[in-house]
This record gives sequence, C-alpha cells and structure tokens, in this order.
Amino acid sequence: MEDHKNVIGIEQKVSKVVSWVFTPFSIPFLAFLFLFIFSYLHMLPVRYILVIMGIVYTFTILTPTLAIWVYCKLHKLSTKDLTQKKYRYMPFLLTILSYACCLLLMRRMNLPWYMTGILFTGLLMQVICICVNLFWKLSEHMAGAGAIVGGLVAFSELFGYNPVWWLCLFIFVAGLLGTARISLGHHTISEVMGGFFLGLLCALVVLHPWFGMPFGYFLF
Repeated sequence: MEDHKNVIGIEQKVSKVVSWVFTPFSIPFLAFLFLFIFSYLHMLPVRYILVIMGIVYTFTILTPTLAIWVYCKLHKLSTKDLTQKKYRYMPFLLTILSYACCLLLMRRMNLPWYMTGILFTGLLMQVICICVNLFWKLSEHMAGAGAIVGGLVAFSELFGYNPVWWLCLFIFVAGLLGTARISLGHHTISEVMGGFFLGLLCALVVLHPWFGMPFGYFLF
C-alpha cells in the first residue's frame, strides 16, 4: 500500500511538471523561436528578431501570467480553483485581451501573414474555448499541443521541409501532456482529445498555405 501511494505521488509530481513545462502560454513564443531558427528568417537582423521575440514574450507569456496572478490574489483563488468552469472565464478574457493587443501591434509592423497568423491561431483557440466552456471544459493545454502539430504540417508545406521526425516528437509530447492532464484530474479524455483537435484545426485553417494565404489576405 505504501509503495502504491509513493508511485501515485511520483506520478502526480511528474504530471504537474509536464503541465507546467508545456503551458499553453509558451506556444506562440516557441513557434516564433522555431520559425527564426529553422527557416530562412534566421537571416533577419538579430536586433529585429529580438524585438519580435520580446513583444511575443511580453504579450503571450508575461502579461497574461501576471494578470491572472493578480486576479487570483484579488479573489483569493488557487491554481486548482481555475480548473473549475465558473472560474475559467476571467483568465480566458485576460489572455484574449493580451493576445489581441499583440496581434494589433504586429499587424501595424506589417509582418508576414504566417507570423501574425500564429498569434491569430492562439487568439482563435482562446475565443472558441471560452465559448465552448459554457458546456464543455476543453483542455487549453491540449489545444496548444494540437496547434503545434497543425503548425508543423502547415509550415512544412510553406517552407518545403519534411516534418515527419518533428511530428513524431510533438505527437509523443501531446500524448504525454494529455496523460498528465487526465492524471491530475483536470480533464477527461474527451476534453483532452477535443482540445487537441480544436488546436489542430485552428492551426491548419489559419496557417496552411491552402487556407492561410487567402485567409491572411482578407484578415491581415
């Protein structure tokens, strides 16, 4: 019995670490980082890249995290409370506002549609999640994982590279993350799978050249 409790305790700790490392807030930042490292965009001036990365970090990681932390402190909520549907709306709204500000700022900088599209994908996922949350608590962690997989497929078509090994890696990570969210009791398997396919679909629709170019033409 003692060994069983120890195993469960270790499983819970590992699940918490996995959830923390692969937080959905980090997805746009990582997407831009990979884009600047593994595409021809690495030839851009370093100062320009740092400015873009700084803006993305500020509006997609720092600002939402601080805003949600302040909200929790003011209302005396814990991280566990935010897993309940009734407490998820304000964090979603704060994140949506921050993403929208970042998208508008980058739009004024006249960045290519596939770069602003990364932010729009995140914004679209957040808007859909807050609407669906009325009756179904989708996993935003898995939505982010699905967006990464969809983004890999979309950018492989755009930049002409073979994404197989990257897809294997991130599908494995998505499985690991989904297992962690279920293990922690934050989501059911249907909520995990629903979040993943939501992110996948949003990324493909916004970023894939078949859809993204005309989509970006009218939107950006």
